[in-house]
Amino acid sequence: MKSTHIIGIRSFVVFVAVMVLSACTAMRPGYETPTVTVNSFRSLPSEGALPSFEIGLHVINPNSTPLNLRGVAYTISLEGHDLIKGVGNELPIIDAYGQGQFTVIASASLFAGIRLITDLMSGPRESFKYELEAKLDIGAFRPAIYVRDRGEISLSGSSRETRSTEL
Repeated sequence: MKSTHIIGIRSFVVFVAVMVLSACTAMRPGYETPTVTVNSFRSLPSEGALPSFEIGLHVINPNSTPLNLRGVAYTISLEGHDLIKGVGNELPIIDAYGQGQFTVIASASLFAGIRLITDLMSGPRESFKYELEAKLDIGAFRPAIYVRDRGEISLSGSSRETRSTEL
């Protein structure tokens, strides 16, 4: 009985040690956050009431280790309305100091679209604020990477953008 108890304690200590070491490696000192941008956007034939879109995403990995993407979840907003949300899990490995592209399928939110149209009918606009938020899943025991790309699209031809990233 006593030896079973000692084995249980040893197993617990080993488990805690592994978790602590995993947490330390997940901190990734010197790690730069990848960049995610939308590089294509097209409407797909819809089978229901909500439109579907194919969205091309471009990822730049500025790090010395490959980025093994397991999944992505993202939201595209216009004027503060979360219009399009989607997820993807068939993603490439982005080489160290490399870049890659992939497409995901997303659908629009009917009610967010109605709220946006209502806001747009309140008066003419010179520009539209946009925001892309993406969560990149790079596997177990590693924290997700959160990327935000936002700015304005001007109807006169110029645009401004800002990027922020959270780990």
